[in-house]
Amino acid sequence: MIYNILNGDSLACSFPDARIEGDIIVVREGLIDGDLSGSNLQDFWQSRAKYMGVSETEYHGKVVNEFEKIMNAPDNSEFNLWFEYDLFCQVNMWFVISIIDSLPIKKKVFAVYTSYLDKTSKQFWNGFGAANSDELKVCYAKRISLSEADIHLGQGLWKAYKNGNLEELTNLSKNQSLAFPYLEEVVNAHVDRFPKDGTKGRPERVIEDITKNISTDFHKVFKEFWNRESIYGFGDTQLRSLYDKVMHCR
Repeated sequence: MIYNILNGDSLACSFPDARIEGDIIVVREGLIDGDLSGSNLQDFWQSRAKYMGVSETEYHGKVVNEFEKIMNAPDNSEFNLWFEYDLFCQVNMWFVISIIDSLPIKKKVFAVYTSYLDKTSKQFWNGFGAANSDELKVCYAKRISLSEADIHLGQGLWKAYKNGNLEELTNLSKNQSLAFPYLEEVVNAHVDRFPKDGTKGRPERVIEDITKNISTDFHKVFKEFWNRESIYGFGDTQLRSLYDKVMHCR
């Protein structure tokens, strides 16, 4: 069985036109933010549903059902992970890899990145949304096979991230792997969210500078933040929370 695991519904809408073999699984989570507590998956799902402000039934129907397709995959399955380079996507991918790693089956795992983009492109850190069918096919053709070591690394990254262990996360980020091409850069961006000296995190400092020198309008702040810090991959929800915090302290 072949599975294409897509990060979000935006790509899921355009993906079928590329006619790439395999079933589609959609990750509808944003694990870059919110409660990650829970010693098992059931408790974890409860924490996430509560954080997102939805019922467990709604969360299960929209989110968990998709993850369960991975958990119920048959022997000799192939998983193509369509995630981008930014922190938002990478954290979700680490979680997906942790699930795949726990499966007692023979499997092949591939990372499919936005390889059609040059790093100087403004869309580099979040580029599948604008990709056409031909570009998606190019990305698929350049997919990267994950070794057992890569899969275990993904598992370790998720565990360290979930537990808030920034030191371990930093140590793991120094592993050189084609499957995680910008790992150290992305992890550094995450660590910068939580300065040890108690000062404001890097995203808050950037938002503070934008609201002070450019505009306090949220939409303009969002656009400028993306120009400067697209490595985070923040959506409206994540940035609005930080924006409100900065504006409250002005």
